[in-house]
Amino acid sequence: MTPQQYCEEKTAKSGSSFYYSFMFLPKDRREAITALYAFCREVDDIADECTDFTIAQTKLNWWRTEIESLYEGKPQHPVSKALLNPIKTYQLDTEHFIEVIDGMEMDLKFNRYEDFKQLQLYCYRVASVVGLLTAQILGFSNRKTLKYAHDLGMAFQLTNIIRDVGEDARRNRIYLPLDELAQFKVTEDDILHSRESDAVKNLLDHQIERAETYYDRALRELPAEDRKNQRVGLMMAAIYRTLLREIKVDGAQKVLNSRTSLGALRKILLAFNVWIKT
Repeated sequence: MTPQQYCEEKTAKSGSSFYYSFMFLPKDRREAITALYAFCREVDDIADECTDFTIAQTKLNWWRTEIESLYEGKPQHPVSKALLNPIKTYQLDTEHFIEVIDGMEMDLKFNRYEDFKQLQLYCYRVASVVGLLTAQILGFSNRKTLKYAHDLGMAFQLTNIIRDVGEDARRNRIYLPLDELAQFKVTEDDILHSRESDAVKNLLDHQIERAETYYDRALRELPAEDRKNQRVGLMMAAIYRTLLREIKVDGAQKVLNSRTSLGALRKILLAFNVWIKT
């Protein structure tokens, strides 16, 4: 199996909405973004699946060393090998890869977030930074596109957090800011024990409104001259925003006990619709 085949398999197995957008790209850019996403999956799986803190920390530290080796032209891992050409071709910054690892490390150290400011740092590291790297691969002429990429990454991660409230709670993780739980008179036990209520619905509707604000801001910020290059991001936005709105229509508190998702065909249709209109 080649490094690229490894990345493609890793990405396809994830079943992520991102996968349905990548297929529309030219080969070089598709392979670069697939390798980037495979890297994100590798380090995210460490945080999600490794229950021993010391082992997980060791693995993340290994990836820090591996990123250094990558930029020295001596990668060992299949994902790093697949990234070797893209980091040169698209001038990807080593600091951004380290930031992603730092974000995954936060999952080892925190299972609660006191306020949105603390959560914002996490979202920046695990999502906005990936958005910046993606924008670099897709290409842009106006630096305002980086602001769009940052805010779209925030919107995606906030959508993930809302969708996964129940699943995260079963891992004893609450990403919703604790000061906002208090504001809406929701307790940690309400989240951990999946108690659906009007208070929980109001709390989650507030989170949805914040995510919508980030989508609106990102789309306003994208310069017209870069829309065509960045349309993969727009395709992903269409898929994720549709998911977010379905959660609200279904009754946001239901994410405590079920996981809202869109079918593969619907994702492809949403992506294709954006592709032909952009």
